[in-house]
Amino acid sequence: MKQITNNLLFRVVVAIALGIGMGYIIPESIGRIFATFNSLFDQLLKFLIPLIIVGLIIPAIAKLGKTAGKLLLMTVGIAYGSTLFAGFSSYFGSMALFPSLIDGQAAATIEESNKALAPYFTLSFPPIFDVMSALVFAFLIGIGLTRIENSTLEKVAIDFEKIISFLIEKLIIPILPVFIFGIFLDMTYSGKVGLILDVFIKIIGVIFIMHILLLAIQFCIAGLIGKKNPFRLLMTMMPAYFTALGTQSSAATIPVTLAQAKKAGVSEDIANFTVPLCATIHLAGSMLKIVACVVALMLMQGMPIDPLQMSGFICMLGVTMIAAPGVPGGAIIAAIGVIASMLGFDLQNQALMISLYIAMDSFGTACNVTGDGAIALIVDSIYKKRM
Repeated sequence: MKQITNNLLFRVVVAIALGIGMGYIIPESIGRIFATFNSLFDQLLKFLIPLIIVGLIIPAIAKLGKTAGKLLLMTVGIAYGSTLFAGFSSYFGSMALFPSLIDGQAAATIEESNKALAPYFTLSFPPIFDVMSALVFAFLIGIGLTRIENSTLEKVAIDFEKIISFLIEKLIIPILPVFIFGIFLDMTYSGKVGLILDVFIKIIGVIFIMHILLLAIQFCIAGLIGKKNPFRLLMTMMPAYFTALGTQSSAATIPVTLAQAKKAGVSEDIANFTVPLCATIHLAGSMLKIVACVVALMLMQGMPIDPLQMSGFICMLGVTMIAAPGVPGGAIIAAIGVIASMLGFDLQNQALMISLYIAMDSFGTACNVTGDGAIALIVDSIYKKRM
């Protein structure tokens, strides 16, 4: 039972259920306490997100650069290309499907409700620098560290990465269910929750189907390049898929992914190199999920969707998520800063993004690690042809 209650998805589902149930009966005076908490947590997130980006991206770039070589560059290029393909496919698929699922009543219903829980007080502690400054700083310092041997600054960056990972795992992630409870409490109190849950159910089903189609495409490409049956390859990787459903972590699933990749025909040296690397840098399933959720929420709120803005967002998100920590829900925390700064998501939309992401975290992670097998097969096939 302890293992179940420690599961992030379980806690988020309980938080949503309690928020909805108590939203109908809780006195406004009590509800405002949670509104105050959420206001403070929002400020904490805004303060920490630039530090999270700096703390995770600098060591990630520095570590990749230290082992730079043709095989590394090829693997990184294919993985990033796969992630971008997932993002753009998700965008076009969502734009084609979601408008018919999310009709004009969504924005109208939300705009009509003026009732909301107001915090008792607010505090403002601005971030040291904004998200885009953090991204540019992290890229420049990370690239610079690849040129310096035995750098003291790199050791500092690695220690800072450990601090940031600790804060995410021990502070932000445990508090998230309370934050989400407060958001759904407010949405129930203001009369928005029924519509939002209806939309949630629809888009979760569509995103699951999109994940399956993405895997089919990835393995068709791998099968074409390697001249193997793609569906047999996909079935070989299924133990990794189902393991990831339980672990919710690409890193924790590496042993199974590695074993299945070798069974699929990937040579041992290539598998040992590509699978652990892709567990960190290949997040196609997570990218698909985030982009689809972003489009759905923007349609719900009646926000304008600019294709050029979305293209820049997808490209930037693909790089940012390379640094996503190996804890359940960590990828959305690493990505939320880009979502807020580039798309203008407010506190409620950020909470809805986190809720949607965590609700599908197992399936996104399973898609990531299964796709790692396809990347390993492609890299192995190209490497053998060049030998």
